[in-house]
Amino acid sequence: MSTRIVYCVSDHTGVTVEAVAKSVLSQFPGFECSRIVLPFVDSVEKAREAAGRIAATPGALVFSTLTDPAARAVLREAGAPLFDAFELIAPAVEAALGQPAVPGAGHTHGMAPDYEARMAAVNFSLAADDGLAPQRLAEADLILVGVSRVGKTPTALYLALHFGLAVANYPLTPDELARDALPGCLNAHLPRLRGLTLDPARLAAIRQARYPGSRYASLPQCRSELVAAEALFARHGVPVLDTTRMSVEEIAARLRQSLK
Repeated sequence: MSTRIVYCVSDHTGVTVEAVAKSVLSQFPGFECSRIVLPFVDSVEKAREAAGRIAATPGALVFSTLTDPAARAVLREAGAPLFDAFELIAPAVEAALGQPAVPGAGHTHGMAPDYEARMAAVNFSLAADDGLAPQRLAEADLILVGVSRVGKTPTALYLALHFGLAVANYPLTPDELARDALPGCLNAHLPRLRGLTLDPARLAAIRQARYPGSRYASLPQCRSELVAAEALFARHGVPVLDTTRMSVEEIAARLRQSLK
C-alpha cells in the first residue's frame, strides 16, 4: 500500500488540527500516511498557496481548522477530500446553543487566563525534576515516583504545560530500593504520590538506547528494579500506572483523572 499525504491546515499553530487528524486516522490501522502541517494559513492568499501545494499532491487528504469561510472556500478548490473541524461541528453547536459561531483564528491557543499559571507550573516541574528540591514537595499537586526512565519527567512537564499542575518527580535508585522503604521525604506526601511502571523489556530497550551494553540497561536489572518498586508501592498504598502501551497524553490524562 502506498503512503498518502495528509495535510493539516490551520490559521494558527496547527496543534489542534494535527491532534484531530492523528486521532481520527488512528481508527484506520491499514491506512499509511505522512502528515504535513501547514500552520498560520491566516489569509486568502496563504490559503491559495496551500491549495496549490495540495492540488499538486496526488491522493492527498486535508484536515482543516480554518475559521475564515473565504479561506476554506479557496482550500476546497484544491479538489482533495477536505475534513474541516469547524465546518463539520460548528453548525450542530450553533443549533444546540441557538446562536451563531463567531469565527476567530487561534482562539484555543491565545494568551488564555491560565497562561501564567501554566508557565509557573512548568518552572516548578523543572525545579523539582529528578528528585531536585525535595523541600518543595509540599507545593506539588502530584509527585511521580518510579525507577529511572519510566517516563516521569516528560509526563510531569506535559501535565504542567497543558493543565497547569505543579508536578514533581522522584527517581527510586537501586540503593533506595534495597532499603525496602520509601525515601523519608516522600512519606509526608503519600496521598499525592503516583507510581509509574513499565514492562521490563520495554524499560530495557529504552535504557539500551541511552547506555547500550550497560548493567543498568540489562533485562535482569530492569526486572529487579521494577519488582522492588512495585512491592514498595503496594506496601504504602501508592496508586500505580503501567505506562507500557500509553502515550504521554494518555498517561497525563489518567493521572489528572486520579486527582478527582
